[in-house]
Amino acid sequence: MTSTWYCALLRGIGPGNPNMRNEKLREVFDGLGFTGVVSVLSSGNIVFATETTDTAALEDRIQSALRGELGIGGGTIVRSRTELQALADGEPFGDLEHTRETYLTATFLKSPLDPVPTSFPETGDPTVRMVGYDTAARAVLAVSDNTSSPFFMTWLERQFGKDITTRTWLTVHRILKRMPDHA
Repeated sequence: MTSTWYCALLRGIGPGNPNMRNEKLREVFDGLGFTGVVSVLSSGNIVFATETTDTAALEDRIQSALRGELGIGGGTIVRSRTELQALADGEPFGDLEHTRETYLTATFLKSPLDPVPTSFPETGDPTVRMVGYDTAARAVLAVSDNTSSPFFMTWLERQFGKDITTRTWLTVHRILKRMPDHA
């Protein structure tokens, strides 16, 4: 059986907490028997390979280990390299660029939207523009002024619940660069 590359997108990681530092997170993943374990940035992005293909089981197993070993209960969302690459290849933001003032974001949902909305409700903030939803990656895509971040994160939770985690488009690309394109 061949291994598949995944990224665990961990919610609520604060690198200032000693139990949430990359080396501790990697130790948990190594202890679970995953291979190729690397961290991307200091915000809870752990790349790993495994023969397991049941992502829901992976999410539960990882979250249980994080809670039991490090006391981290924020949530775990897993996406395969294939899912993240297809999202990036779809170029959902077109010619828009991520800048200090304008953030391109992907909010990953644990469960798919059902039904998929034809449009999203207004955020009530003119500095946020909803771009759409990627069904395969289960990701809500948006452009926001970086000053609206706290408001926007609260709005996302009200709309989609707490089983979500948001990454900038730059972070999605950084994750992909750390994931080999072969098993």
